[in-house]
Amino acid sequence: MSLYRKLLENHPLANIAFAVVLMLGVFAYLTMPREQDPEINFNWVVITTVLPGASAEDVEKRVTEPLEDAIKGVADIRFVLSSSRENVSNILVRFRDIPASVFDKRINDLRREIQNKASSELPDVAKDPRVLEVTTSNGFPTALVLVTGQAADEVLRQRARLLKNEFERMNGVDQVFATGLQDPELLVEFDPVALANRGLSATQVADATQAWFRDVFAGKVETQSGDERNAWLVRILGEHVDPAKLADIPVGSAQVPLASVAEVSRGRAKAGSLATHEGKPAVMLSITKKSRVNTLDMIARINGFIAEKNPLLAADGIRLELLDDQTIPTRESIGIMEANAVVGLAVVLIICWLFLGTRIALLVGIGLPFSLAGTFAVLAALGYTVNISVLLGVVIVLGMVVDDAVVVVETIYYKMQRGLAAIDASIEAMREVVAPVTSSVLTTMAAFLPLMLLPGIVGKFMFVIPFIITLALAISLLEAYWMLPVHVAAVGRRPPADDWRARFNHRLRVRYSRLLLALLRRPRLSLGAAGLVFVLAVGAVAGGA
Repeated sequence: MSLYRKLLENHPLANIAFAVVLMLGVFAYLTMPREQDPEINFNWVVITTVLPGASAEDVEKRVTEPLEDAIKGVADIRFVLSSSRENVSNILVRFRDIPASVFDKRINDLRREIQNKASSELPDVAKDPRVLEVTTSNGFPTALVLVTGQAADEVLRQRARLLKNEFERMNGVDQVFATGLQDPELLVEFDPVALANRGLSATQVADATQAWFRDVFAGKVETQSGDERNAWLVRILGEHVDPAKLADIPVGSAQVPLASVAEVSRGRAKAGSLATHEGKPAVMLSITKKSRVNTLDMIARINGFIAEKNPLLAADGIRLELLDDQTIPTRESIGIMEANAVVGLAVVLIICWLFLGTRIALLVGIGLPFSLAGTFAVLAALGYTVNISVLLGVVIVLGMVVDDAVVVVETIYYKMQRGLAAIDASIEAMREVVAPVTSSVLTTMAAFLPLMLLPGIVGKFMFVIPFIITLALAISLLEAYWMLPVHVAAVGRRPPADDWRARFNHRLRVRYSRLLLALLRRPRLSLGAAGLVFVLAVGAVAGGA
């Protein structure tokens, strides 16, 4: 106990540690990102590959099946679902419930297998497969921004694409998905009669267009002029957005101009989905955020961007509008949980004041912010965010963290009333209550720890609640065993109890004693009533009430 006595006698150390933990906790809570749900990785991966101009059957055979063969080489996969439609292949890969470090390795293996298969077997015109991990951050849009115009013309499309690129560069944005944004095309409509008259076929038109409409890199040419040597990179430009350039390419061995057998014009790709707003054509931008990004701050940046861009876009008849603001339910949920936490804290303090008096209520009460501050400091260091699950854990643990403090401070004052000095009373109190108090706290932890072992997605959502309860209880033990005795020594002896509080406690003890005696005198009736309540509770749970 000599070391423990030195800790109790060193008031500055205890006070400085108390203040530092409070400041760290307050800073952590104010700077932690806000979001509605905790950051959860569902162990789902979506692989999207685009093969332009291909039917669903071609996409299945040329893209989906080769990628599924590549996926078979990755371990810990639970199942694979795929769908092939016109131009697009979608593959959903569900991994088993594995640790995060193992999941990261499997994702790297999956990306490598997909990339190898794409470079070796997929058609040259196929786009690179996009591998997306599904989490609570990118699984659902954080904001929906609507770009409306006066007509479904090139002005709306160009402005929407530029705005999409600007949103993608915004801090905290992960991806932006556009609905109703049709890509530009050059449309070649051939005349079958003109082809037949010139002995050509539609296949020759397609081959000629594919062969000529591309940029060719012809390598490097070295020249020498006197003693001077020069090297030139040669590139032949074939891709033009001008329909007239494409109309001049030769078709077939007779070198017939494309314009003589087909009409080339500007067009847009067939829309997989369209968006309208109040009868006006629109493009909807679904914005997802990166992990551990403050939802409230990101929406504020989006609102600022919209307010800045709307006056500039008004001349073109374009308007930006935030259609779905996820900060509204997030603010409401966090506000409700914060209000519940404040009410719970006030109720705990009022009850302590009612039964124990002002001085003990204050000594017990200052341990609450210390425990919560330490909890938030650790959560911030581990990368957690402020969400409804975190605040639910705080609300649950509010009434628990004062139990050990109440027992310790009451025992210390009891020893002080028997004539011991504050430090000696604290040491004697610790000898008496350290075992039962520690056992009580460990028992409470043990009741919640199994929730941390739940498997699957539900377990990931529930993990943070028992973790917060366990962490806050452990920090409350530290405060009760070290800082609380130091504060008791600084405050001094407890003043005499108020008459009304003494009478109130006396009446309460008398009534409780009478009720307890009445129950003890009728053990069979008491046990029967308790058993009936238990049976009714089990029946209610089984019946889904």
